[in-house]
Amino acid sequence: MKQYRDHYFKRAKAENYPARSVYKLQELDAKFSLLKPGLKVLDLGAAPGSWTLFAAKKVGPAGFVLALDIQSTEQEFPENVQFLVHDAFEDTPELLALMEPHLPFDFVMSDMAPRTTGVKFTDQARSVELCERARDVALRRLKVGGDFVAKIFEGPDAKAFQESLRPWFEKVRGFKPKSSRAESKETFILGLGFRGEVL
Repeated sequence: MKQYRDHYFKRAKAENYPARSVYKLQELDAKFSLLKPGLKVLDLGAAPGSWTLFAAKKVGPAGFVLALDIQSTEQEFPENVQFLVHDAFEDTPELLALMEPHLPFDFVMSDMAPRTTGVKFTDQARSVELCERARDVALRRLKVGGDFVAKIFEGPDAKAFQESLRPWFEKVRGFKPKSSRAESKETFILGLGFRGEVL
């Protein structure tokens, strides 16, 4: 198991990514074709910046990534990235002004996770709450046809969260990347093809 973990850790260091989590997004992108040149991406819970860097590379100079996190990062980003230390769920004038030129986004992605307590039920419940809030951001910020992905801890409420996306998206999928640690309870839920507002 240690050797398995080291493979992705060492690979991330060699490829200048701050965390091994980048390979989860790579797998998601390879399977679902989420990132393309010119897309505008909203990255929720972006620190330390691995997902941001990969997304910026894939969308290229014509694309844009707005990365939000309540924690700062030492990572340097290319010109097509704006990283803001900010609560992704608070629509402050500063955040709205930054978003305005780029709305609506083509892709909203969330790698957010709660601070774990070690209490399985509590951690799962907090994970679901983050996913629900990320979903609500996506429903307000996505363009019609856009995509959404969120990390969630597996548990009794994960299925309900997945089902909650069905009215809003053409396709809803679950996916556990090979690069996730075997003992990890995380998985990813995707909403593909945003239908627009459903009343």
